[in-house]
Amino acid sequence: MCGIVGIVGNTPVAERLVQALKRLEYRGYDSAGVATIHDGRLERRRAEGKLVNLAHKLDAEPLAGTIGIAHTRWATHGAPTENNAHPHFTDGVAVVHNGIIENFSEIKEDLKAAGATFSSQTDTEVVAQLLAMLLRAGLGRREAMHAMLQRVRGAYALAVLFQDDPSTIMAARNGPPLAIGYGEGEMFLGSDAIALSPFTNRISYLVDGDWAILGREGVHIFDMQGEPVQRPQQIASATAFLVDKGNHRHFMEKEIYEQPEVISHALGHYVDLLENQIRPLDDAIDFARISGLAISACGTAYLAGMVGKYWFERYARLPVEIDVASEFRYRDIPLSPSAAALFISQSGETADTLASLRYCKELGLKIGAVVNVRESTIAREADAVFPILAGPEIGVASTKAFTCQLTVLAALAIRAGRARGTITSEQERELTGHLAEMPRIMSAVLNDIQPAMELLARDLSKYKDVLYLGRGPSFPLAMEGALKLKEISYIHAEGYAAGELKHGPIALIDENMPVIVIAPHDRFFDKTISNMQEVAARGGKVIFITDAAGASASNLETLKTIVLPHVSEIIAPMIFSLPIQLLAYHTAVFMGTDVDQPRNLAKSVTVE
Repeated sequence: MCGIVGIVGNTPVAERLVQALKRLEYRGYDSAGVATIHDGRLERRRAEGKLVNLAHKLDAEPLAGTIGIAHTRWATHGAPTENNAHPHFTDGVAVVHNGIIENFSEIKEDLKAAGATFSSQTDTEVVAQLLAMLLRAGLGRREAMHAMLQRVRGAYALAVLFQDDPSTIMAARNGPPLAIGYGEGEMFLGSDAIALSPFTNRISYLVDGDWAILGREGVHIFDMQGEPVQRPQQIASATAFLVDKGNHRHFMEKEIYEQPEVISHALGHYVDLLENQIRPLDDAIDFARISGLAISACGTAYLAGMVGKYWFERYARLPVEIDVASEFRYRDIPLSPSAAALFISQSGETADTLASLRYCKELGLKIGAVVNVRESTIAREADAVFPILAGPEIGVASTKAFTCQLTVLAALAIRAGRARGTITSEQERELTGHLAEMPRIMSAVLNDIQPAMELLARDLSKYKDVLYLGRGPSFPLAMEGALKLKEISYIHAEGYAAGELKHGPIALIDENMPVIVIAPHDRFFDKTISNMQEVAARGGKVIFITDAAGASASNLETLKTIVLPHVSEIIAPMIFSLPIQLLAYHTAVFMGTDVDQPRNLAKSVTVE
């Protein structure tokens, strides 16, 4: 995940900016850069690779200046080269950026038509170019910043320097987090409190839609309409482990809200957002030549694999064998060496998953690892590694790792479809275009539904049993929703394929059984509504999670209907994961359980 730091200081800032960037190394990056203003000029140093390379450049060519911004970049648009590293300069404007500007292609074409010349492959440069154009058109700096934010669309965190104003940093947030730090005659900006902990422990967090003007004596914060707003200060307690909850009550809550940011970085790794196509993958697995795919994992990772099965079979026409690793390893499956196997694990150390991997390896299958820890045992023993890039996940109940696993599996399925000729290049562009929209949509959904989920959780906490239903890719989501609820609230919950309702679970339905139905308005919708009617006819209390089309198509009375945006089938599982995560989280909070460390559970299961 990219990292942003800024200082409006009263002493030279370059060394301190690099110090702050080092505290963001845990987020992952492939290049870094620093910019300052000195003697009325913007100056910068950038380097590929690790921060030590940037430090060497600064040793050889020091940067003066008491105001500056810095950045560690995880490449999304454009290769991880020095030329694509941040900060980006255009006509006296310097910008660092975390996230994805979805409509950058459209803006770039307009700017080119107006005479702009681009020097990088990044989406970030359009922000600098657009600001410079607005300034040339006669707008003031503040007006230009506001106008730029009205034009760009996507998930982003931004920090901006203007060469002719050596006392101000401007910043904006829509998705990826930004914290403002308060010093004595100095102000600070960072991706999280960890970056700012050497300088201050007095922190405010921008919320989505906020933008801010930082000066040495304080900060002015505005909402998206340009109206002044106040954000509370708090005392941050950054830990020695470089992990901080920020302004969230629990790590789980923080990790739920980090999803737009981490998914944007996963997308940058797998999707060429300039061309709207999947990047070339590790060629140790040739999807064009394999006869089938075996997938195995445990817990939430297994449920991600179940969703992936739908994608691989639909888009790549690959037959998929899937099972939980604790069963897979004992089944003596007669797998062909012409097949490949995919193992999914957040930690990369799960004992049953590792044993299943070794079983497949003995049979001669090519092995792929979908992991969060690239140095893990599963990654080391695999032929191809597909990192999910979720960053550290502290909460035992997986949230951002799950949606990042889904994102990577979707990208792999699209790539496999192109390799096998089962989808066209036009279909690939359409599907990857939907993937690119995900961070923005997720950010909007998280903000929109949070109050409703908190209220609903109060009702749900009164019940002892809950049933979740879904069809197609929503069936694994039903199981994931039930798993989340039971593991952190300790309410008994089960997830079922909606069509299986009348094969047993319907016997449980009465006025004391809430039934959570996950049903986007897709090709499975009509059948799922029939199952909802069966529940309603027996007095069951339905909680309906759907989209606007689904809500209008159903005339059933529900306990609560949660309406999400209508999205493509390829991203629906990620978007519909959000309400089930928030519902479990708020129910557990209301019941007073240990949300981050629920009883009897561990983050990584390294024994059978």
